[in-house]
Amino acid sequence: MTETGAPIRVVVADDQTVVREGLVLLLGLLPGTEVVAAAADGAEAVRLVAEHAPDVVLMDLRMPRMDGVEATRLITRDHPGTGVVVLTTYSDDTSVLDALRAGARGYLTKDADAQEIARALAAVREGATSLGRAAQERLVAAAVAGAEPPARPQDAALPDGLTAREGEVLALIAGGHSNSEIARRLTIGESTVKTHINNLFAKTGVRDRAQAVRYAYRHGLATPSG
Repeated sequence: MTETGAPIRVVVADDQTVVREGLVLLLGLLPGTEVVAAAADGAEAVRLVAEHAPDVVLMDLRMPRMDGVEATRLITRDHPGTGVVVLTTYSDDTSVLDALRAGARGYLTKDADAQEIARALAAVREGATSLGRAAQERLVAAAVAGAEPPARPQDAALPDGLTAREGEVLALIAGGHSNSEIARRLTIGESTVKTHINNLFAKTGVRDRAQAVRYAYRHGLATPSG
Protein backbone atom coordinates (compact mmCIF):
# COMPACT_ATOMS: atom_id res chain seq x y z
CA MET A 1 0.00 0.00 0.00
CA THR A 2 1.32 3.43 -0.85
CA GLU A 3 1.66 6.37 1.46
CA THR A 4 -1.59 8.24 1.99
CA GLY A 5 -1.91 11.10 -0.48
CA ALA A 6 0.64 9.68 -2.91
CA PRO A 7 -0.51 9.40 -6.54
CA ILE A 8 -1.68 6.04 -7.83
CA ARG A 9 1.11 4.78 -10.07
CA VAL A 10 -0.31 2.91 -13.06
CA VAL A 11 0.98 0.78 -15.92
CA VAL A 12 -1.41 0.61 -18.88
CA ALA A 13 -1.44 -2.57 -21.02
CA ASP A 14 -3.38 -2.68 -24.30
CA ASP A 15 -2.29 -3.91 -27.72
CA GLN A 16 -4.31 -1.31 -29.65
CA THR A 17 -2.20 1.81 -29.99
CA VAL A 18 -5.10 4.24 -30.16
CA VAL A 19 -6.74 2.71 -27.07
CA ARG A 20 -3.47 2.57 -25.15
CA GLU A 21 -2.57 6.17 -25.93
CA GLY A 22 -6.12 7.28 -25.15
CA LEU A 23 -5.99 5.61 -21.74
CA VAL A 24 -2.62 7.18 -20.98
CA LEU A 25 -4.07 10.59 -21.84
CA LEU A 26 -7.27 9.97 -19.86
CA LEU A 27 -5.47 8.76 -16.75
CA GLY A 28 -3.06 11.66 -16.97
CA LEU A 29 -6.03 14.00 -16.57
CA LEU A 30 -7.29 12.27 -13.43
CA PRO A 31 -6.15 13.91 -10.18
CA GLY A 32 -3.95 11.68 -8.05
CA THR A 33 -3.05 9.32 -10.90
CA GLU A 34 0.35 8.92 -12.57
CA VAL A 35 0.96 6.68 -15.60
CA VAL A 36 4.51 5.35 -15.24
CA ALA A 37 4.60 3.14 -18.37
CA ALA A 38 2.49 1.61 -21.15
CA ALA A 39 2.73 -1.90 -22.61
CA ALA A 40 1.58 -3.30 -25.95
CA ASP A 41 1.20 -6.90 -24.71
CA GLY A 42 1.20 -9.00 -21.57
CA ALA A 43 4.90 -9.87 -21.70
CA GLU A 44 5.84 -6.21 -21.83
CA ALA A 45 3.43 -5.49 -18.98
CA VAL A 46 5.17 -8.08 -16.79
CA ARG A 47 8.55 -6.55 -17.61
CA LEU A 48 7.38 -3.01 -16.90
CA VAL A 49 5.87 -4.03 -13.57
CA ALA A 50 9.23 -5.49 -12.53
CA GLU A 51 10.93 -2.27 -13.63
CA HIS A 52 8.53 0.33 -12.19
CA ALA A 53 6.71 -1.45 -9.30
CA PRO A 54 3.39 0.34 -9.98
CA ASP A 55 0.43 0.28 -7.63
CA VAL A 56 -1.97 -0.96 -10.30
CA VAL A 57 -1.91 -2.35 -13.85
CA LEU A 58 -4.85 -1.45 -16.08
CA MET A 59 -4.89 -4.64 -18.14
CA ASP A 60 -6.51 -5.59 -21.45
CA LEU A 61 -7.27 -9.32 -21.88
CA ARG A 62 -6.80 -10.17 -25.55
CA MET A 63 -3.22 -9.30 -26.51
CA PRO A 64 -0.48 -10.95 -28.61
CA ARG A 65 2.58 -12.84 -27.26
CA MET A 66 1.04 -13.08 -23.77
CA ASP A 67 -2.60 -12.40 -22.99
CA GLY A 68 -3.88 -10.43 -20.03
CA VAL A 69 -4.86 -13.48 -17.99
CA GLU A 70 -1.37 -14.98 -18.05
CA ALA A 71 0.21 -11.58 -17.43
CA THR A 72 -2.12 -11.07 -14.46
CA ARG A 73 -1.18 -14.48 -13.07
CA LEU A 74 2.55 -13.71 -13.28
CA ILE A 75 2.21 -10.21 -11.87
CA THR A 76 0.10 -11.22 -8.88
CA ARG A 77 2.42 -14.16 -8.18
CA ASP A 78 5.73 -12.31 -8.47
CA HIS A 79 4.69 -8.76 -7.52
CA PRO A 80 2.02 -8.98 -4.81
CA GLY A 81 2.27 -5.25 -4.15
CA THR A 82 0.80 -4.53 -7.59
CA GLY A 83 -2.93 -4.95 -8.17
CA VAL A 84 -4.55 -5.63 -11.53
CA VAL A 85 -7.69 -4.01 -12.91
CA VAL A 86 -8.91 -5.62 -16.12
CA LEU A 87 -10.33 -3.21 -18.68
CA THR A 88 -11.69 -5.13 -21.65
CA THR A 89 -14.42 -5.37 -24.24
CA TYR A 90 -15.36 -8.84 -22.99
CA SER A 91 -17.74 -9.60 -20.12
CA ASP A 92 -18.52 -13.27 -20.83
CA ASP A 93 -18.34 -15.83 -18.02
CA THR A 94 -15.00 -17.28 -19.12
CA SER A 95 -13.24 -13.93 -19.36
CA VAL A 96 -14.47 -12.72 -15.97
CA LEU A 97 -13.74 -15.97 -14.13
CA ASP A 98 -10.35 -16.52 -15.77
CA ALA A 99 -9.23 -13.01 -14.86
CA LEU A 100 -10.39 -13.30 -11.25
CA ARG A 101 -8.82 -16.73 -10.85
CA ALA A 102 -5.56 -15.29 -12.18
CA GLY A 103 -5.62 -12.71 -9.40
CA ALA A 104 -7.28 -9.62 -10.88
CA ARG A 105 -8.96 -7.52 -8.20
CA GLY A 106 -10.86 -5.26 -10.58
CA TYR A 107 -12.84 -5.92 -13.75
CA LEU A 108 -14.36 -3.23 -15.96
CA THR A 109 -15.62 -3.20 -19.52
CA LYS A 110 -14.45 -0.52 -21.94
CA ASP A 111 -17.72 1.39 -21.71
CA ALA A 112 -16.66 2.42 -18.18
CA ASP A 113 -16.29 6.17 -17.73
CA ALA A 114 -13.32 8.01 -16.22
CA GLN A 115 -14.82 8.10 -12.73
CA GLU A 116 -15.50 4.35 -12.71
CA ILE A 117 -11.91 3.70 -13.74
CA ALA A 118 -10.61 6.12 -11.09
CA ARG A 119 -12.68 4.43 -8.37
CA ALA A 120 -11.47 0.98 -9.42
CA LEU A 121 -7.82 2.05 -9.39
CA ALA A 122 -8.18 3.61 -5.95
CA ALA A 123 -10.01 0.59 -4.52
CA VAL A 124 -7.51 -1.93 -5.86
CA ARG A 125 -4.53 0.10 -4.66
CA GLU A 126 -6.01 -0.11 -1.16
CA GLY A 127 -6.38 -3.89 -1.44
CA ALA A 128 -10.12 -3.95 -2.14
CA THR A 129 -11.99 -5.47 -5.07
CA SER A 130 -13.83 -3.42 -7.69
CA LEU A 131 -16.12 -5.23 -10.14
CA GLY A 132 -18.17 -3.39 -12.74
CA ARG A 133 -21.84 -4.21 -13.04
CA ALA A 134 -21.34 -6.45 -16.08
CA ALA A 135 -18.67 -8.49 -14.30
CA GLN A 136 -20.83 -8.85 -11.18
CA GLU A 137 -23.77 -10.06 -13.24
CA ARG A 138 -21.67 -12.61 -15.12
CA LEU A 139 -20.07 -13.84 -11.88
CA VAL A 140 -23.48 -14.34 -10.28
CA ALA A 141 -24.79 -16.08 -13.41
CA ALA A 142 -21.80 -18.41 -13.48
CA ALA A 143 -22.25 -19.23 -9.81
CA VAL A 144 -25.91 -20.09 -10.37
CA ALA A 145 -25.19 -22.18 -13.44
CA GLY A 146 -22.28 -23.99 -11.81
CA ALA A 147 -24.13 -25.24 -8.76
CA GLU A 148 -27.73 -24.74 -7.75
CA PRO A 149 -27.65 -23.81 -4.05
CA PRO A 150 -29.38 -26.18 -1.66
CA ALA A 151 -32.63 -25.01 -0.16
CA ARG A 152 -32.15 -23.70 3.36
CA PRO A 153 -35.00 -23.73 5.87
CA GLN A 154 -36.08 -20.24 6.87
CA ASP A 155 -35.32 -20.90 10.53
CA ALA A 156 -31.98 -22.67 9.97
CA ALA A 157 -28.95 -21.15 11.66
CA LEU A 158 -26.66 -19.21 9.38
CA PRO A 159 -23.16 -20.63 8.83
CA ASP A 160 -20.05 -19.35 10.60
CA GLY A 161 -22.05 -17.44 13.18
CA LEU A 162 -23.47 -14.90 10.73
CA THR A 163 -26.27 -12.75 12.08
CA ALA A 164 -29.53 -12.35 10.19
CA ARG A 165 -28.54 -8.85 9.09
CA GLU A 166 -25.11 -10.03 7.91
CA GLY A 167 -26.89 -12.73 5.91
CA GLU A 168 -29.06 -10.07 4.26
CA VAL A 169 -26.02 -7.97 3.40
CA LEU A 170 -24.23 -11.01 1.98
CA ALA A 171 -27.23 -11.90 -0.19
CA LEU A 172 -27.30 -8.38 -1.60
CA ILE A 173 -23.57 -8.49 -2.31
CA ALA A 174 -24.20 -11.73 -4.21
CA GLY A 175 -26.91 -9.92 -6.17
CA GLY A 176 -24.33 -7.41 -7.40
CA HIS A 177 -25.44 -4.45 -5.26
CA SER A 178 -23.04 -1.70 -4.20
CA ASN A 179 -22.70 -0.51 -0.60
CA SER A 180 -24.91 2.51 -1.29
CA GLU A 181 -27.60 0.31 -2.88
CA ILE A 182 -27.48 -2.08 0.09
CA ALA A 183 -27.84 0.87 2.45
CA ARG A 184 -30.94 2.10 0.60
CA ARG A 185 -32.54 -1.33 0.46
CA LEU A 186 -32.00 -2.02 4.16
CA THR A 187 -32.58 1.62 5.23
CA ILE A 188 -29.29 1.79 7.10
CA GLY A 189 -26.21 3.99 6.73
CA GLU A 190 -23.31 3.13 4.43
CA SER A 191 -20.97 3.07 7.44
CA THR A 192 -23.20 0.40 8.99
CA VAL A 193 -23.10 -1.58 5.75
CA LYS A 194 -19.30 -1.44 5.79
CA THR A 195 -19.29 -2.67 9.40
CA HIS A 196 -21.52 -5.62 8.49
CA ILE A 197 -19.29 -6.43 5.50
CA ASN A 198 -16.13 -6.32 7.60
CA ASN A 199 -17.76 -8.59 10.18
CA LEU A 200 -19.07 -11.13 7.69
CA PHE A 201 -15.74 -11.19 5.82
CA ALA A 202 -13.96 -11.93 9.11
CA LYS A 203 -16.43 -14.67 10.07
CA THR A 204 -16.49 -16.43 6.72
CA GLY A 205 -12.81 -15.97 5.85
CA VAL A 206 -13.52 -14.42 2.44
CA ARG A 207 -11.16 -11.68 1.25
CA ASP A 208 -13.25 -9.81 -1.29
CA ARG A 209 -16.66 -9.51 -2.92
CA ALA A 210 -15.91 -12.13 -5.56
CA GLN A 211 -15.23 -14.72 -2.86
CA ALA A 212 -18.29 -13.51 -0.94
CA VAL A 213 -20.49 -14.25 -3.98
CA ARG A 214 -19.15 -17.79 -4.22
CA TYR A 215 -19.62 -18.29 -0.46
CA ALA A 216 -23.22 -17.05 -0.62
CA TYR A 217 -24.21 -19.44 -3.39
CA ARG A 218 -22.29 -22.34 -1.91
CA HIS A 219 -24.21 -22.01 1.35
CA GLY A 220 -27.61 -21.24 -0.18
CA LEU A 221 -27.68 -17.67 1.14
CA ALA A 222 -28.57 -16.04 -2.18
CA THR A 223 -30.95 -16.53 -5.04
CA PRO A 224 -30.55 -15.67 -8.74
CA SER A 225 -32.68 -12.57 -8.24
CA GLY A 226 -30.23 -11.24 -5.61
